[in-house]
Amino acid sequence: MTAHLADVTSLAADRPALVARLAALFPESVRQQTVDAVARMEVRGGRRAALARLSGIDPVAYATSRNHVGGAVTRLSPWIRHGVLSIAEVRDHALERVRVPEDATKLVSELGWRDYWQQVYAALGPAIGRDIEPPAARRRGGLPLDAMPSDVLDAATGMACIDAFVRRLHDTGWLHNHERMWLASWLVHVRGVRWQAGADWFLEHLLDADPASNHLSWQWVAGTFSAKPYIFNRENLEAFTAGAHCGPCPVRGHCDVEGTYEDLAARLFASENPPSSRPSLRIAPAPPWRPGNGAPAPHRPLVWITLDAIAESGPAVAAYPAAPRVFVFDPAWFAAERPTLKRLAFIAECLAEVPGVEILHGDPISLLTERVRAHACDGIALADTPCQRVRGQAEALAASLPVAVAAWPPFCRRTGVRDLGRFSRYWSRVGESALMPTSRQA
Repeated sequence: MTAHLADVTSLAADRPALVARLAALFPESVRQQTVDAVARMEVRGGRRAALARLSGIDPVAYATSRNHVGGAVTRLSPWIRHGVLSIAEVRDHALERVRVPEDATKLVSELGWRDYWQQVYAALGPAIGRDIEPPAARRRGGLPLDAMPSDVLDAATGMACIDAFVRRLHDTGWLHNHERMWLASWLVHVRGVRWQAGADWFLEHLLDADPASNHLSWQWVAGTFSAKPYIFNRENLEAFTAGAHCGPCPVRGHCDVEGTYEDLAARLFASENPPSSRPSLRIAPAPPWRPGNGAPAPHRPLVWITLDAIAESGPAVAAYPAAPRVFVFDPAWFAAERPTLKRLAFIAECLAEVPGVEILHGDPISLLTERVRAHACDGIALADTPCQRVRGQAEALAASLPVAVAAWPPFCRRTGVRDLGRFSRYWSRVGESALMPTSRQA
C-alpha cells in the first residue's frame, strides 16, 4: 500500500479519533490492548510533553533512588529514542540542575549507555541480532525456546512479579529498567526463552524500543555481550519494589528465584562454565557514516524525518529549516518490529508537532525519490542514525541523489575510542567529556 496520511496529524488533538484512525490504517497493530485503552494512555508524544517531563528531572534524587521501581527516574526514554530530545540536551539540562557537574554523574552515565549501544550498533550492524560472544555460562536444560510462552503473553505464569511486569508492558509500553532486567533474566535463564524472542517481544511494545538499546541490553542479560549472565533473587526484587509483589504472591517461598545467588547459579547453569576461556572482546568503532562516498551535499534538499528524529528540533530540520519534510511509514519496519498501536499513537503525536511534515506509507526509496522531484529538490537530508534499514535505503538513494547526513549535538568526545568491547572501556575514554555541556564539546 502507498498512501498519504495527512489526516493523522490533524487528528492529534483528539487522541480517541487519532487512535481509531491508526487502528483502521494498521489493524495488525491492535494487539493485547484495545483502542480505548490506547486512547487513555498516560504518555503523549511530542516535544511539548518531552520538555514538560525534562523540566521535572532531579539528577541528585536519580542517583540515590534510580534502582528502586518507585525511584526518581526520568522516564524520558520514549522521547530520547525518537530524537525529540537528544541525549546532549538532557545532559545539558541535568548539569543546569546541579550544584557541581559531579552531582549529575550517575544520570549522565546512564545516558552514556544509550550512546554506547548506538556506537556498537553502528559498528556491528545486523550482527547485534546474533550472539556477539559465546554465552558466559551454559544453561541447564534442553534447547532454548524460539517463541514466547503463551502463559507469559497472557500474564498467567503464577508469579506475581512477572505477571505484573507483562501487564504493565502491554498496557503502557514502559517498564522501569530493573523490571526489564528481571523479566529478561527470568525468561532467558529460568524459562529458557531464546533472548532474541524476548527482545523482539519488547521491540513490539516498548515506546522507547530501538534495536540497539533493546537487543544489546538483552544480550547483556543473557551473557552473550557481558562477562557473566545477569540473575536476580527474591531478596533483590523485594528490596527494590518495597515488597509490592512478593507478599501476596501464591508461590512465595518456593518460586523460581528463591535462594542465594550461589544457589541460583548452581540450579540454572552447568558447572563447567567457560568465561575464563573466552577471548577479550574487541569491537572497532565504525567510521562516520557518509552515504554516497562523500558526494557534494545538496543545496535544496528534501528532509527525510526518520524514527530516530521525529521533531522540529532534529538536526536535519534545524540545518534546513525551509526544506520540505517527509516521514514514511515503512512496511519493512512493520514486518520487522510489529509495532503495537500504542507505539504508533506516540509516533503520530510526535509527528503532529513537526510543522509541514508530509506523512506517507510505502517504500521509502521510491516515495522519497518521487517527492524530491515533486518539490524540485536536488537531494535528501536526514539526521545521523545507526539504523541499518535507514542506512541501506539512504545508500540506495545516494546512487542517484546527493544525501546529506546532519550530526546530532555532541554528547562526548570519541576521538580516543579504539574499542567498544565493553562499556567500562568506552566510558573510561569518554566519561569525563560527557560531563561537559555541549558548548564545551567542540
